[in-house]
Amino acid sequence: MIIKDVEAICLRVPAIDAPCEWGDDAFLVKITTDTGIVGWGESDTSPLVAKAMVDAPESNLYCGGLKRLILGENPLEIQKLWDKMYWTSNYNGRRGLGIHAMSAIDIALWDIASQYYQVPIHILLGGKYRDKIRAYGTFIPADTPEESAKIAADLKKQGFTSLKFGGGVFGDDADLDEAIVKAVREELGEGFELQIDLASKWRTYGHSAYMMKRLEKYNLNWVEEPVLADDLDGYAKLSGITSAKISGGESLTTRYEFQEFLNRSKVDIVQPDITRCGGISEMRKIYDLAQLHGTKLIPHGFSTGILLSATVQFLAATESCDLMEYSQSNSPLFRKLVKNLIPFENGYVKVPDCIGLGVELDEELLEEYRMK
Repeated sequence: MIIKDVEAICLRVPAIDAPCEWGDDAFLVKITTDTGIVGWGESDTSPLVAKAMVDAPESNLYCGGLKRLILGENPLEIQKLWDKMYWTSNYNGRRGLGIHAMSAIDIALWDIASQYYQVPIHILLGGKYRDKIRAYGTFIPADTPEESAKIAADLKKQGFTSLKFGGGVFGDDADLDEAIVKAVREELGEGFELQIDLASKWRTYGHSAYMMKRLEKYNLNWVEEPVLADDLDGYAKLSGITSAKISGGESLTTRYEFQEFLNRSKVDIVQPDITRCGGISEMRKIYDLAQLHGTKLIPHGFSTGILLSATVQFLAATESCDLMEYSQSNSPLFRKLVKNLIPFENGYVKVPDCIGLGVELDEELLEEYRMK
C-alpha cells in the first residue's frame, strides 16, 4: 500500500475579508492510498498558510512542502514518515505552523492504519483504559454578564458538570472580567466546576497576579493561558499564587517545546492540542513527559469533529487522562461537517470502538465552505 494523493482542504464560513471567530474555519487533510483506503486529519490553524506548507515545492534540502515527501510512501510507517517530514522541513517547519500541518497528516495516517489493521486507533495505541471520558463544555462569553450567565445555565441543563469560557470580550477589561465571572458563578452555584481561559490576554505577570487574586473568591478550578506560552518565568511565578490551578500549552508544538515548558513553567495542567502539537504520534511523547513531571494533561480541542474523534481515541489509550474539552461552538464546521459527531451525554463522551476515526463527512457542506 502506498500514498497516492494528499489533498489540503481549507474551509471557512465567513467571507474571506470578514472577521472569523474560533471554530469558523478549518484546515483538513485527505490522504488517499492506492488500495482505496482514505484517511482524514485536521489542524486548528491558519488554513491557507497550512495548505502552502503541504503543497509547496522543494526549495532546498531543508525547506520543502510535505506532500512531495510522503507521496509513494507506505502510510503504515507513521513514525518514519513523521521523522522524514520533520527533518526535511528543517528551515520552515520545526515549530509552529509547520508542525500544525504535520499534525493533520499524522492523524490521517493513524486513520488509515486503523482501517488497514481493522482495529480501533486506541488498540493500536496500546489499549483502551476507559469506555467514557468526562467532558467539560467550552463557550465564548457574550458581551454582558447577564447573557454569559444564560449561556452557562443552558449548558448546565444539558448535563455538563464542568464549564470553561474564554475569548470574545473576556480579558479586555478587569471590571468586566470580574462581572462576567461573578454572574456565571452565581448562576452555576458554588460547587460547580468552572474554568476561565484568557488566551494570554492578561499578558503580564503583574496584571495576571492581580486578577487571579481578585477572582479567587469565585472558586475557579483553573486559569488558562493568563500570559503567553513564551513567558515561562511569568507562569512559574503565578503557580500557587491562589487556589486556582494554572494551565497552558495549547500553542506549543513538539516534545521539545513541551519539555522546556514543563521544566520551567511549573503549570498544574498542560494542554497540547492534538492537531497542532505534532499529531497522535507526538502527543504520545508529550503525555509521557507530563507523566514524568507529575503534571495533568487535559488537551485543548475546539474545532471540528475530526479533532474530537482523534482526541477521544488518544485519551482512551492513556492511563491518567480522564477529562476532555467539548466545544460549544455553533459553527456548522463543528455541528454539521461530521455527520456522526461523537455526542456528549450526561457529563461524558463515550469512546467508540470504531475502525479509524469513524468520521462521516458531509460532502455538500464540505464544498459549500471550501475556500477556492
